[in-house]
Amino acid sequence: MPTAVVEDGISIAYDEVGSGCPLLLLHGFPQTRAMWTEVAPLLAERFRVVTADLRGYGASSKPTATADLANYSFRAMGADMVRLMSSLGHERFHLAGHDRGARAAYRLAQDAPGRVMSLTLMDIVPTDHLVEAWNYELSKAYFHWSFLAQPAPLPERMIEADPDHFFEACLAGWGGAAQQAFAQIDAYRAAWRDPATIAGMTNDYRAAVSADLELDAASKGQVLECPALVLWGADGVMARHFDARQVWSPRLSNLDVGLLPGGHFFVDQSPGETAEALRGFLLALDA
Repeated sequence: MPTAVVEDGISIAYDEVGSGCPLLLLHGFPQTRAMWTEVAPLLAERFRVVTADLRGYGASSKPTATADLANYSFRAMGADMVRLMSSLGHERFHLAGHDRGARAAYRLAQDAPGRVMSLTLMDIVPTDHLVEAWNYELSKAYFHWSFLAQPAPLPERMIEADPDHFFEACLAGWGGAAQQAFAQIDAYRAAWRDPATIAGMTNDYRAAVSADLELDAASKGQVLECPALVLWGADGVMARHFDARQVWSPRLSNLDVGLLPGGHFFVDQSPGETAEALRGFLLALDA
């Protein structure tokens, strides 16, 4: 398993396959880069595909959180990936992310727009928009945001009592995906059974409603001009509560949107359709 040191004490685990223009794929919660196992080979025919574990997840480093949680912000996660791609010789690249990976990708594109050839965001609305729109229905569906953001060690200790039960309930809850839809479930279990990973993921969510909201406020009004695609699961929470084009068009000036079969975890549920949607978008940019 290759790793790259991107900062003192921080290493990022990754895989790289295929040939062509570089494409970085970032996973979401509570997963690892294994979520792209069935997608990456379909894209590798035309692209140099890099899949990486976010800091705090999978086989990447899980540093102790700083007091301000800045080292678990999406800015920190995005900076990891810029350094990773530089170490691999990719100064400009296509970028796609799902869930937490999409949030890190969006921040990366805001912080380093010159590095990003295109941006694909899967099943998210901007963090600040989600928090501002928070209501009873969203809190029921996305209860984990409030729970995981509680001060340490409350959520860590409760999850460690039965991590499979907690995380598999999350997988099943956001769009009704059955466990058998997750071909990489063994890889996910191996990762989330590690107490250090549980701590990393809770610190990610703590940062999202503190350090990341401060960054969002500082970036208010920024519009990205790179070609952008927003994909949502047709049966997911985001599709029920938001209009993708309405939410994202003030922030992404060159935007396309699409729905894919499945819920929040449509990448796992529909890997072929996910790869085809992403490949079609990227190839059209060169047409």
